[in-house]
Amino acid sequence: MLESAVAEERALEPRKIIVRAGDPLSQSLLLTEGILSRYIDDRHGHRQLVAIHVAGDFVDLHGYPLKVLDHDVGTMTAAKVAIVPHAELDRITAQSPELARKLWYATLIDAAIHRAWLFRLGRLDAVGRVAHFLCETNARLMAAGLSDGHSFSLPLTQTDLSEICGLTNVHVNRVLRQLREERLCVFRSSLVEIPDLEKLAARAQFDPDYLYIEAPELVS
Repeated sequence: MLESAVAEERALEPRKIIVRAGDPLSQSLLLTEGILSRYIDDRHGHRQLVAIHVAGDFVDLHGYPLKVLDHDVGTMTAAKVAIVPHAELDRITAQSPELARKLWYATLIDAAIHRAWLFRLGRLDAVGRVAHFLCETNARLMAAGLSDGHSFSLPLTQTDLSEICGLTNVHVNRVLRQLREERLCVFRSSLVEIPDLEKLAARAQFDPDYLYIEAPELVS
């Protein structure tokens, strides 16, 4: 049913705005390849990323009832999206309450991730913030079949990490060096390697329960 709802598939270039805050929306995007972000810029142009999305995520599904977003959405890497018109989501919700419930569930997972990001920024130190983000990304990519649990591709820059974790670029560089020296994680050339996931998770105070990955009765 979702496949039949797709109006078109589109390839996107990296570092491009694809949805602007306040623009009226009549469609939502299902990410099939690459990484997208949701972000807010302050008056000085400094950026805070408020979410990232990986393959399999409905990026702006909450734009379906809201009709506008309060933040921008952009590509971080080259990406591919499937475009689902809101009229088709109307059809799905009318014809399949079970599928509509699963789409609603996906938006609730987004909210859970937002809460975890708030905790990370408000309560963790610099090393903990970066470690927590890498643990979360590893778990999400494992669920999408894009990580083996100890290594995965992450074509982001140190600037991206600084905008995700609320740190300076210089601070992120120091954190990555510390993680490497403590043999917790190596992030080099767009590849993340985690030799000891348990220790990295402990350093990050990371508990994956908020991702609800182990909930087959809801997501199967």
